[in-house]
Amino acid sequence: MDTLEHIALAAGLAWGSGIRVYAVIFIAGGLAYLGVLQLPDTLAVLSHPWVLLASGFMFFVEFLADKIPGVDSMWDALHTFIRIPAGAFLAAAALGQVDPVWVAVAAILGGAIASGSHAAKAGGRAVINTSPEPVSNWVASFTEDLIVPAGLLAAVKAPIAFLGALAVFLGLVIWLAPKLWRALKRIAGRLTGEARASN
Repeated sequence: MDTLEHIALAAGLAWGSGIRVYAVIFIAGGLAYLGVLQLPDTLAVLSHPWVLLASGFMFFVEFLADKIPGVDSMWDALHTFIRIPAGAFLAAAALGQVDPVWVAVAAILGGAIASGSHAAKAGGRAVINTSPEPVSNWVASFTEDLIVPAGLLAAVKAPIAFLGALAVFLGLVIWLAPKLWRALKRIAGRLTGEARASN
């Protein structure tokens, strides 16, 4: 892998981790196990059968949890403490054996990218969950199930295109963040008001 491919892989793993961390680990490890993807030695452990078994099991659990309105938001809240550190770690490890300064830079930027994709996913789903029907939740969930493998594939096969799309995505996240925050504050205020009224 050349430098650009390493950077795209690092960014793709970080971005995907913010949305579906177990899927990212399972897919990257599975592709490496099958010989489709050559991971740096620092990530070779992802293709170990026991790691594949653990990540595959958690991938299945997350797949189910993400389809249940309310449960998905609780899952997202809990995984704030898992997805972001995992994204930072995977981004750093994706660079392989390089200068520790660049590993630290990759970890910082990987954590930031994972934070952005996690915030967009968790915040968007919290807003969607205010709708009483489950269809919009399922559509969002299945869309996420599809875009993560597609994004990883793009990071590996078309690194420049992926990095361009990621830049657009992060720009949209920055632009949408204040609007999403205001929407979440309104939802929280409404829920607090309803709870006080019922007491």
